[in-house]
Amino acid sequence: MAGIIVRPRARILHGHDWVYATEILKTFGSPVDGDLVSIKDGRDHLLGVGIYNSRSQIVVRRISRHRQELDEDFFNRRIAQALEYRQRAGCRSDLGRIIWSESDGLPGVIADRYCSVLVLQTLTLAMDLHKSLIASLLAAATGATCVIERNDAPVRVAEGLPLTTGVLFGEKPGPIEVETAGVRFLVDALAGHKTGLYLDQVESYGIVAALANGRSVLDCFSNQGGFALACAKAGASAVTAVESGAESVARLRENVTRNEVDVNVRASDVFDFLRNPDRSEYDIIILDPPSFTKARGKVGDALRGYRDLHARAAKLLSKNGTLVTFSCSHHVAGHEFENAISEGLYDARRNMRLTRRLAQPADHPVVLGLPETEYLKGLILDAMPGR
Repeated sequence: MAGIIVRPRARILHGHDWVYATEILKTFGSPVDGDLVSIKDGRDHLLGVGIYNSRSQIVVRRISRHRQELDEDFFNRRIAQALEYRQRAGCRSDLGRIIWSESDGLPGVIADRYCSVLVLQTLTLAMDLHKSLIASLLAAATGATCVIERNDAPVRVAEGLPLTTGVLFGEKPGPIEVETAGVRFLVDALAGHKTGLYLDQVESYGIVAALANGRSVLDCFSNQGGFALACAKAGASAVTAVESGAESVARLRENVTRNEVDVNVRASDVFDFLRNPDRSEYDIIILDPPSFTKARGKVGDALRGYRDLHARAAKLLSKNGTLVTFSCSHHVAGHEFENAISEGLYDARRNMRLTRRLAQPADHPVVLGLPETEYLKGLILDAMPGR
């Protein structure tokens, strides 16, 4: 088997599973992009095997610490292990993420379930070469009647892969209705945002809705209205949902009608809306923006954005209000996010208590030593009156 020899300070020697181009001392055996390669240190000790792509900044991603073939048996075992873990963790069997890339030992593979339909992404070259096999094995393991390919994620460009969507297994499905936190959503697996819904927030909808009875709610960056609709269903006195994307606004309005709730949908940039809100204060404000940065070099700009956002929101929070806030920016560490919030609260002259931290649900597991598997950070903050 062809392979690579890593430099003495490569992160894979300290538990990580990625090897960047700058960490390779030399290659041997003329590895081919998409193949499995051996990973060795300078003393010829085997560190494992990984998938190889010289066109990617991450040249090798380890799949095992032992010799392994990228065959049907391997994929069957990894799929079975992923499904068994989620069953043991109490995850829903009809809605949620069933494969989460490195967290399930399948680098670049993401699979989400919407009832009988699976949505698959293969974001690394080696996994993309096996996507038809992966789709058929997933269908067999789950009983799914259809597997959709949503390989339109821009990250594929870094792997030298084309952007494509389509049906890999079964027949093209129509819209799929799913329910969570008492809210019904219509999912378009072929054309919806990402794979259809933000499945990493499904648990949080119910958690936040439990705080909403009798209170006014402002849901910023509402997307398809998950938080807004759940709060309206839970008895909020008034709900405003702010979203700027035209497609998302249309889906949001459809979901409001579908769930027969009263939600004031505002098609607006959130920062503009916070400068000119539709009321003087809200009892609950939810901030769930898209990632503020895709690169570590832009973290400073992202933190300034978070500070400004929280300052504007805090000024609109009622005396005993609750601020629910999230960051999905992987490159922004948890402590950096919290510091930016603190600075924003200082600018708004507000003090708040941290009552709960929110994170990725169990079906999006985090692997210690692989910080890239963790991205979602959330806080529930309660205002301190008289401060």
